Amino acid sequence: MNFANIIRRHAEDSADNTALLFGGQATSYQQLWQQIEAATSTLVKKGVKPGSRVAWLGLNDPQIIVLLFALARLGAILLPLNYRLAAAEIQAILDHAGASLLLADPTHQPMADALKMSATVATVETDFGDDKPVLLVYTSGTTGKPKGALHTQAGLLANCVASQDAHEFTPHDHILTALPMFHVGGLCIQTLPALYAGAQVTIQPRFEPGEWLRQVQAHRPTMSVLVPATLRAVITHPEFASTDLSSLRLLNAGSSPVPLSLIEAFHQRGVPVCQVYGATETGPVSIYLQRHDAMRKAGSAGRAGVNVAVRLMDPSGVEVAPGQVGEIWLRAPNVMREYWRDPGNPSFQSGWFHTGDLARCDEDGFYWVAGRSKDMVISGGENIYPAELENILADCPQIAESAVLGMPDERWGEVVVAVLVKQPGATLTEQDVMDLFAGNIARFKQPRRVVFMETLPKTALGKVLKPELARRLGQQDQ
Repeated sequence: MNFANIIRRHAEDSADNTALLFGGQATSYQQLWQQIEAATSTLVKKGVKPGSRVAWLGLNDPQIIVLLFALARLGAILLPLNYRLAAAEIQAILDHAGASLLLADPTHQPMADALKMSATVATVETDFGDDKPVLLVYTSGTTGKPKGALHTQAGLLANCVASQDAHEFTPHDHILTALPMFHVGGLCIQTLPALYAGAQVTIQPRFEPGEWLRQVQAHRPTMSVLVPATLRAVITHPEFASTDLSSLRLLNAGSSPVPLSLIEAFHQRGVPVCQVYGATETGPVSIYLQRHDAMRKAGSAGRAGVNVAVRLMDPSGVEVAPGQVGEIWLRAPNVMREYWRDPGNPSFQSGWFHTGDLARCDEDGFYWVAGRSKDMVISGGENIYPAELENILADCPQIAESAVLGMPDERWGEVVVAVLVKQPGATLTEQDVMDLFAGNIARFKQPRRVVFMETLPKTALGKVLKPELARRLGQQDQ
């Protein structure tokens, strides 16, 4: 079944029901389908063909939804772009994806006008039979190079089925989407599955805690998704205590382990906090905590989802004993087809995706995420890979060696810290280091702190011991 048919079905069966609410403007399912049909015709006139990659640059907007379903009808692929990236980073993604068309909202149109589209790669068709690719979402790699997770229409449908089980959607539900839809977290945990169920979705252009609280009070949504940083922003907002949250039958959290104090703040208000564990590559609905388990298993990521197989493996590839910590391996129909232009990536072995995350499973089958085997930093729900920053620092002749790592932070979960050893005689300052990143990498990835040291702790093979480095920084902060 074509992914777009889920909207056409609702347009036929419940035409007048509200699908989207944005900026005070309601769009019925019938109107949404009409917009999708019009967009399909426009895209054909612009030369979009099966397999074409069409990029979107902008804030959350109903046009992202319209564009995705229109492209699904054509067998083409949506490439949502992180508007927080620097222009050079976006250009690298466009080039790697071979995008033929870039659409933008008015705010980001000037940047879009300055970017260049591919003239040679864009019309290459991808042959996957009936299971056509429809979504290409980029996540930075551990080597500092972008990786595109390629999702198919069947995969998105499977993700909707898993999310339906996780949330128990009905057509009477009302979802408040505030996380960015250029992430699978904002697009695929609740937004698309809610439309699959015939529910209503209210879209916030971007997250702002006061506006999120006002939307809850005014429009009475039944569900929303936040990450630890946005949970904290809501809880610490002066209007949190006075806002009526009684319409929320659950609040979902994801992207990283959620501190128990944040969960308890909502539990005290009578709102169950559930969790979804997954990654850009996995749909992302892979492991989830359902509403009826939210209180008794607070802090758990939940159980394996519908049609999702989970293994916890030791570094040698052997499954760990119950209760022991191992790396999460996943196999499921909503896992991406492959990395774009990198089909042999070692993250896939024998059909299993190796997440790099660590967890244990308790006697009831609930998973508890213990940390990350990779040194990725998650700050405010954004994935930041130190290699990207270290590559920039390595080009500076005044720096002898460097390491970038995440350090705990109450507000953001983690913040990026750059630790440097100067070349003899160098006069490098903290501001000089910060200037190296300006225009070359997104602001949210840039270090919040620069530390100079005489030496860095290393293994016998010369690899920086980041756990030891983090310990030393922690001692300095005491």
